[in-house]
Amino acid sequence: MANITSIGIGSGVLTSDLIDKLAAAEREPTEKRLDAKEEEINAKLSDMGRIQSALTDLRISSRVLAQPEAVNARTATSSSGSISVTASESAALGSYSIDVTQLATNHSLSSAVVADADTTTLGTGTLDITVNGVTKSITIDNTNNTLQGIANAINGESGLAVSASVLNTGTGYQLLLTSENSGADNAISIAVTDNDGNSTDTNGLSQFRFDATQKNLTENVAAKDLNLTLNGIAITRSSNTVDDLLGGLSFTFTGTTGGPATVQVTQDADQVVERVQDFVDKYNALKEIINEVTDFDLSTGEGGTLLGNSAIRTIETQVRNTLSQPVQGLESAQVRALSELGITSDRTTGLLTLDESTLKSKLAAAPDDVTALFADQGRTDDPQVQFVRAGSKTKPGSYAINITQMATQGSLAGSVALSGSTVIDANNDTFKIKVDGTESGTITLTQNTYSNAALVAEIQAQLDADTTLRNAGKAVTVSLDGSNQLVFTSATYGSSSKVEITSVDTNTAATLGISVGTGTDGLDVAGTINGKAGTGTGQRLEAAEGDDAEGIAVDIVGGTTGNRGKVTYIEGVAERLIDGINGMLTVDGTLTSAMDTFNKQLAQIAEERAKMEDRIDALTTRLQKQFTAADILISNLKSTGDFITQQLDALAGTSSSNQ
Repeated sequence: MANITSIGIGSGVLTSDLIDKLAAAEREPTEKRLDAKEEEINAKLSDMGRIQSALTDLRISSRVLAQPEAVNARTATSSSGSISVTASESAALGSYSIDVTQLATNHSLSSAVVADADTTTLGTGTLDITVNGVTKSITIDNTNNTLQGIANAINGESGLAVSASVLNTGTGYQLLLTSENSGADNAISIAVTDNDGNSTDTNGLSQFRFDATQKNLTENVAAKDLNLTLNGIAITRSSNTVDDLLGGLSFTFTGTTGGPATVQVTQDADQVVERVQDFVDKYNALKEIINEVTDFDLSTGEGGTLLGNSAIRTIETQVRNTLSQPVQGLESAQVRALSELGITSDRTTGLLTLDESTLKSKLAAAPDDVTALFADQGRTDDPQVQFVRAGSKTKPGSYAINITQMATQGSLAGSVALSGSTVIDANNDTFKIKVDGTESGTITLTQNTYSNAALVAEIQAQLDADTTLRNAGKAVTVSLDGSNQLVFTSATYGSSSKVEITSVDTNTAATLGISVGTGTDGLDVAGTINGKAGTGTGQRLEAAEGDDAEGIAVDIVGGTTGNRGKVTYIEGVAERLIDGINGMLTVDGTLTSAMDTFNKQLAQIAEERAKMEDRIDALTTRLQKQFTAADILISNLKSTGDFITQQLDALAGTSSSNQ
């Protein structure tokens, strides 16, 4: 009897199709349950992703308002078309009278006209061109003694702020020289050594001479400074673009004003309103998503995907409380909460609205309070105690400051009282000084006879001119004490503030009282913040670690020891909201943890699916074995039946033949 090799052949009933249907029937309830659960969790994750994105957008908008400059936006206007002005957030509000009487100009010189720029020879020798203290010597010989050759030679000199070009006048060619920078200090001076022996005439190379005594070139435009008055004070600059006239203001002057013009710096309320409105919009976008996913429809009995979710409820409550609570430290301010700024909440939807007129009026009346409402701010009672910063661990509040030691500067005093008339000669005109650890080059005084004041000014000028100290950012001030002795004082404060004399001339000690030696080192400020000893570095005092005031730093720039009032740290709404959102979105934050929980549930569903497939596979294998065995049995029974039938048929045939 042949083996059964295909399920159902033996029976015609127990087929593979029947096994598939039985397996599908077994899979269906579990698969539907897992599919429904997976769809539900994915929907929740998707909506949490929307909330995560909305929180991120709100944090970005909050970061803008957390910067004090965002609320201190300024705009500047000018009554004159000759003055363009832009203002940064640091510009002081106010009005200024500016009268421009002269613009800065670039020096421009031109030579006489020659027949050809490339072939007409113009003599040989040396041109010594000086601009703003920089002199370059340019050799002119038979290879470059044409207009174009001279122009190329000048332009090939690096570090010489002069541009040379050849001008085609239509009747001939001229050399045109222009200073690259404007201002009187950038005037072009040209000394000539002419190989023809005459360096002053207008023949040969000397035709290009232009200095204080001989002007053989034509001065087309004189080198001039910008001259103006600001509120009646005379001002001079070398450029018509000025950004160091008034803090936070950049000016471009394009002409004279013909009289005083008015520059007005005002609060840019529209820009502040735009930034606050963006903040409100970002919050509303978040609130609308939360409303949607936590809503319950009484008519249908259906709820949002995250209805009742504790993480979303926590996030909503934390954000709402941050926006609604008064800011600590502003209890007595004109603006204490967002509601007083014109930001109100709808009782039904929780969405915010902004009243622009209220915001603008509060900006005009109390700009510092509006700034503190959003951004971090530090305030001190003592004008000589300056708030520097707070830290991430600083708690809002007011903290008492007590100073036990004022910071001092390192200094060195001379040992001889100046007589009132001091001769500086070859025996006392040089010395070296070390300031805050940096040694100067050789300080050389100009030999002359000086009054006390003039000698102090000369020493100061030479110290200021020392490139070694200047490049290292070190500075020292020279003065006279009550006994007319020279005193050298470092510009810095604290224990690193030191002054030493490292070398002197033969008679320096005798005439100036300066000898090799070290002075008195400076002292760091010392004191307490919130009753805890702080760390002093120079004039800066930082609060103790582990205290509520940790992270606060103040500069004590004057005054005396003792109680110095309080420093108040105010953490604005925007800054608090940033901290809160950061906490929600960190690895173990409220939202991240909730999303992790759902992702773990998806992983569990995947595991259940795998187990279900294993179970179905086992069922299929078992059924296949059972069906195969049944098929064999049925086949055997059919074979037996067929044999019996054949035997019966044979018996029946034999019986018929015997009859």
